Amino acid sequence: MTAESQVLIIEDDLSLLRGLSDNFRAAGFVVTIATDGESGLAQVLAGRPDIVILDIMLPKLNGYDLCRRVRQAKLDLPILMLTAKGQEDDIVRGLELGADDYMTKPFGVRELLARVSRLIRSRLAAQPDRILLGDGVFDRTARTLTRNGTLVPLTTKEYQLLEFFIGHPHRALTRNSILDHVWGRSLIVSTRSVDRCVATLRSKIEPDSSRPRLIHTIRDVGYRFELS
Repeated sequence: MTAESQVLIIEDDLSLLRGLSDNFRAAGFVVTIATDGESGLAQVLAGRPDIVILDIMLPKLNGYDLCRRVRQAKLDLPILMLTAKGQEDDIVRGLELGADDYMTKPFGVRELLARVSRLIRSRLAAQPDRILLGDGVFDRTARTLTRNGTLVPLTTKEYQLLEFFIGHPHRALTRNSILDHVWGRSLIVSTRSVDRCVATLRSKIEPDSSRPRLIHTIRDVGYRFELS
């Protein structure tokens, strides 16, 4: 997080909005707020905040439509959705419309602050050519993975999957979005292909694939890739 990172919080629950605003200001953020989707969208388009925290159930324009319109405007700022539902279909829908992450109410403010800071850092940081992955090194230029100085062979799909994960760290990624970006829409494959490829990739990059530290499973949704 930069010293003057700006967060836009779009939430119609006024008590929650006040609490979030106070906590983010105390953490050093510049905070702007909106209580309905239309005014929130106008602030996104005019102010270009560093991140948007977006409730799904909003008056005038719901969170799904707001997210869709932000992405249609070709804005790549991070969006974190808040939902009281916690149901798979609602979460997946939001992520596939362009949200980067989600949290289900009730949630811990400290975790929310940590998620927001990671999303901002990952957006601002240029990815280096050599990336440390636990006890391994991924070289994007040479297209190689080494662990303890030993070359680890990757299949084409494993390489593409790892590159996609590294390009989208700290974000909740649905299986369908991974499938579209890595396999493409023209192939007749299922999300089970994603799970199988993740399993083999974990065996190659995780110090202990039974207790993954890099590729985390999000139950009923997909995966999150965490860089240190």
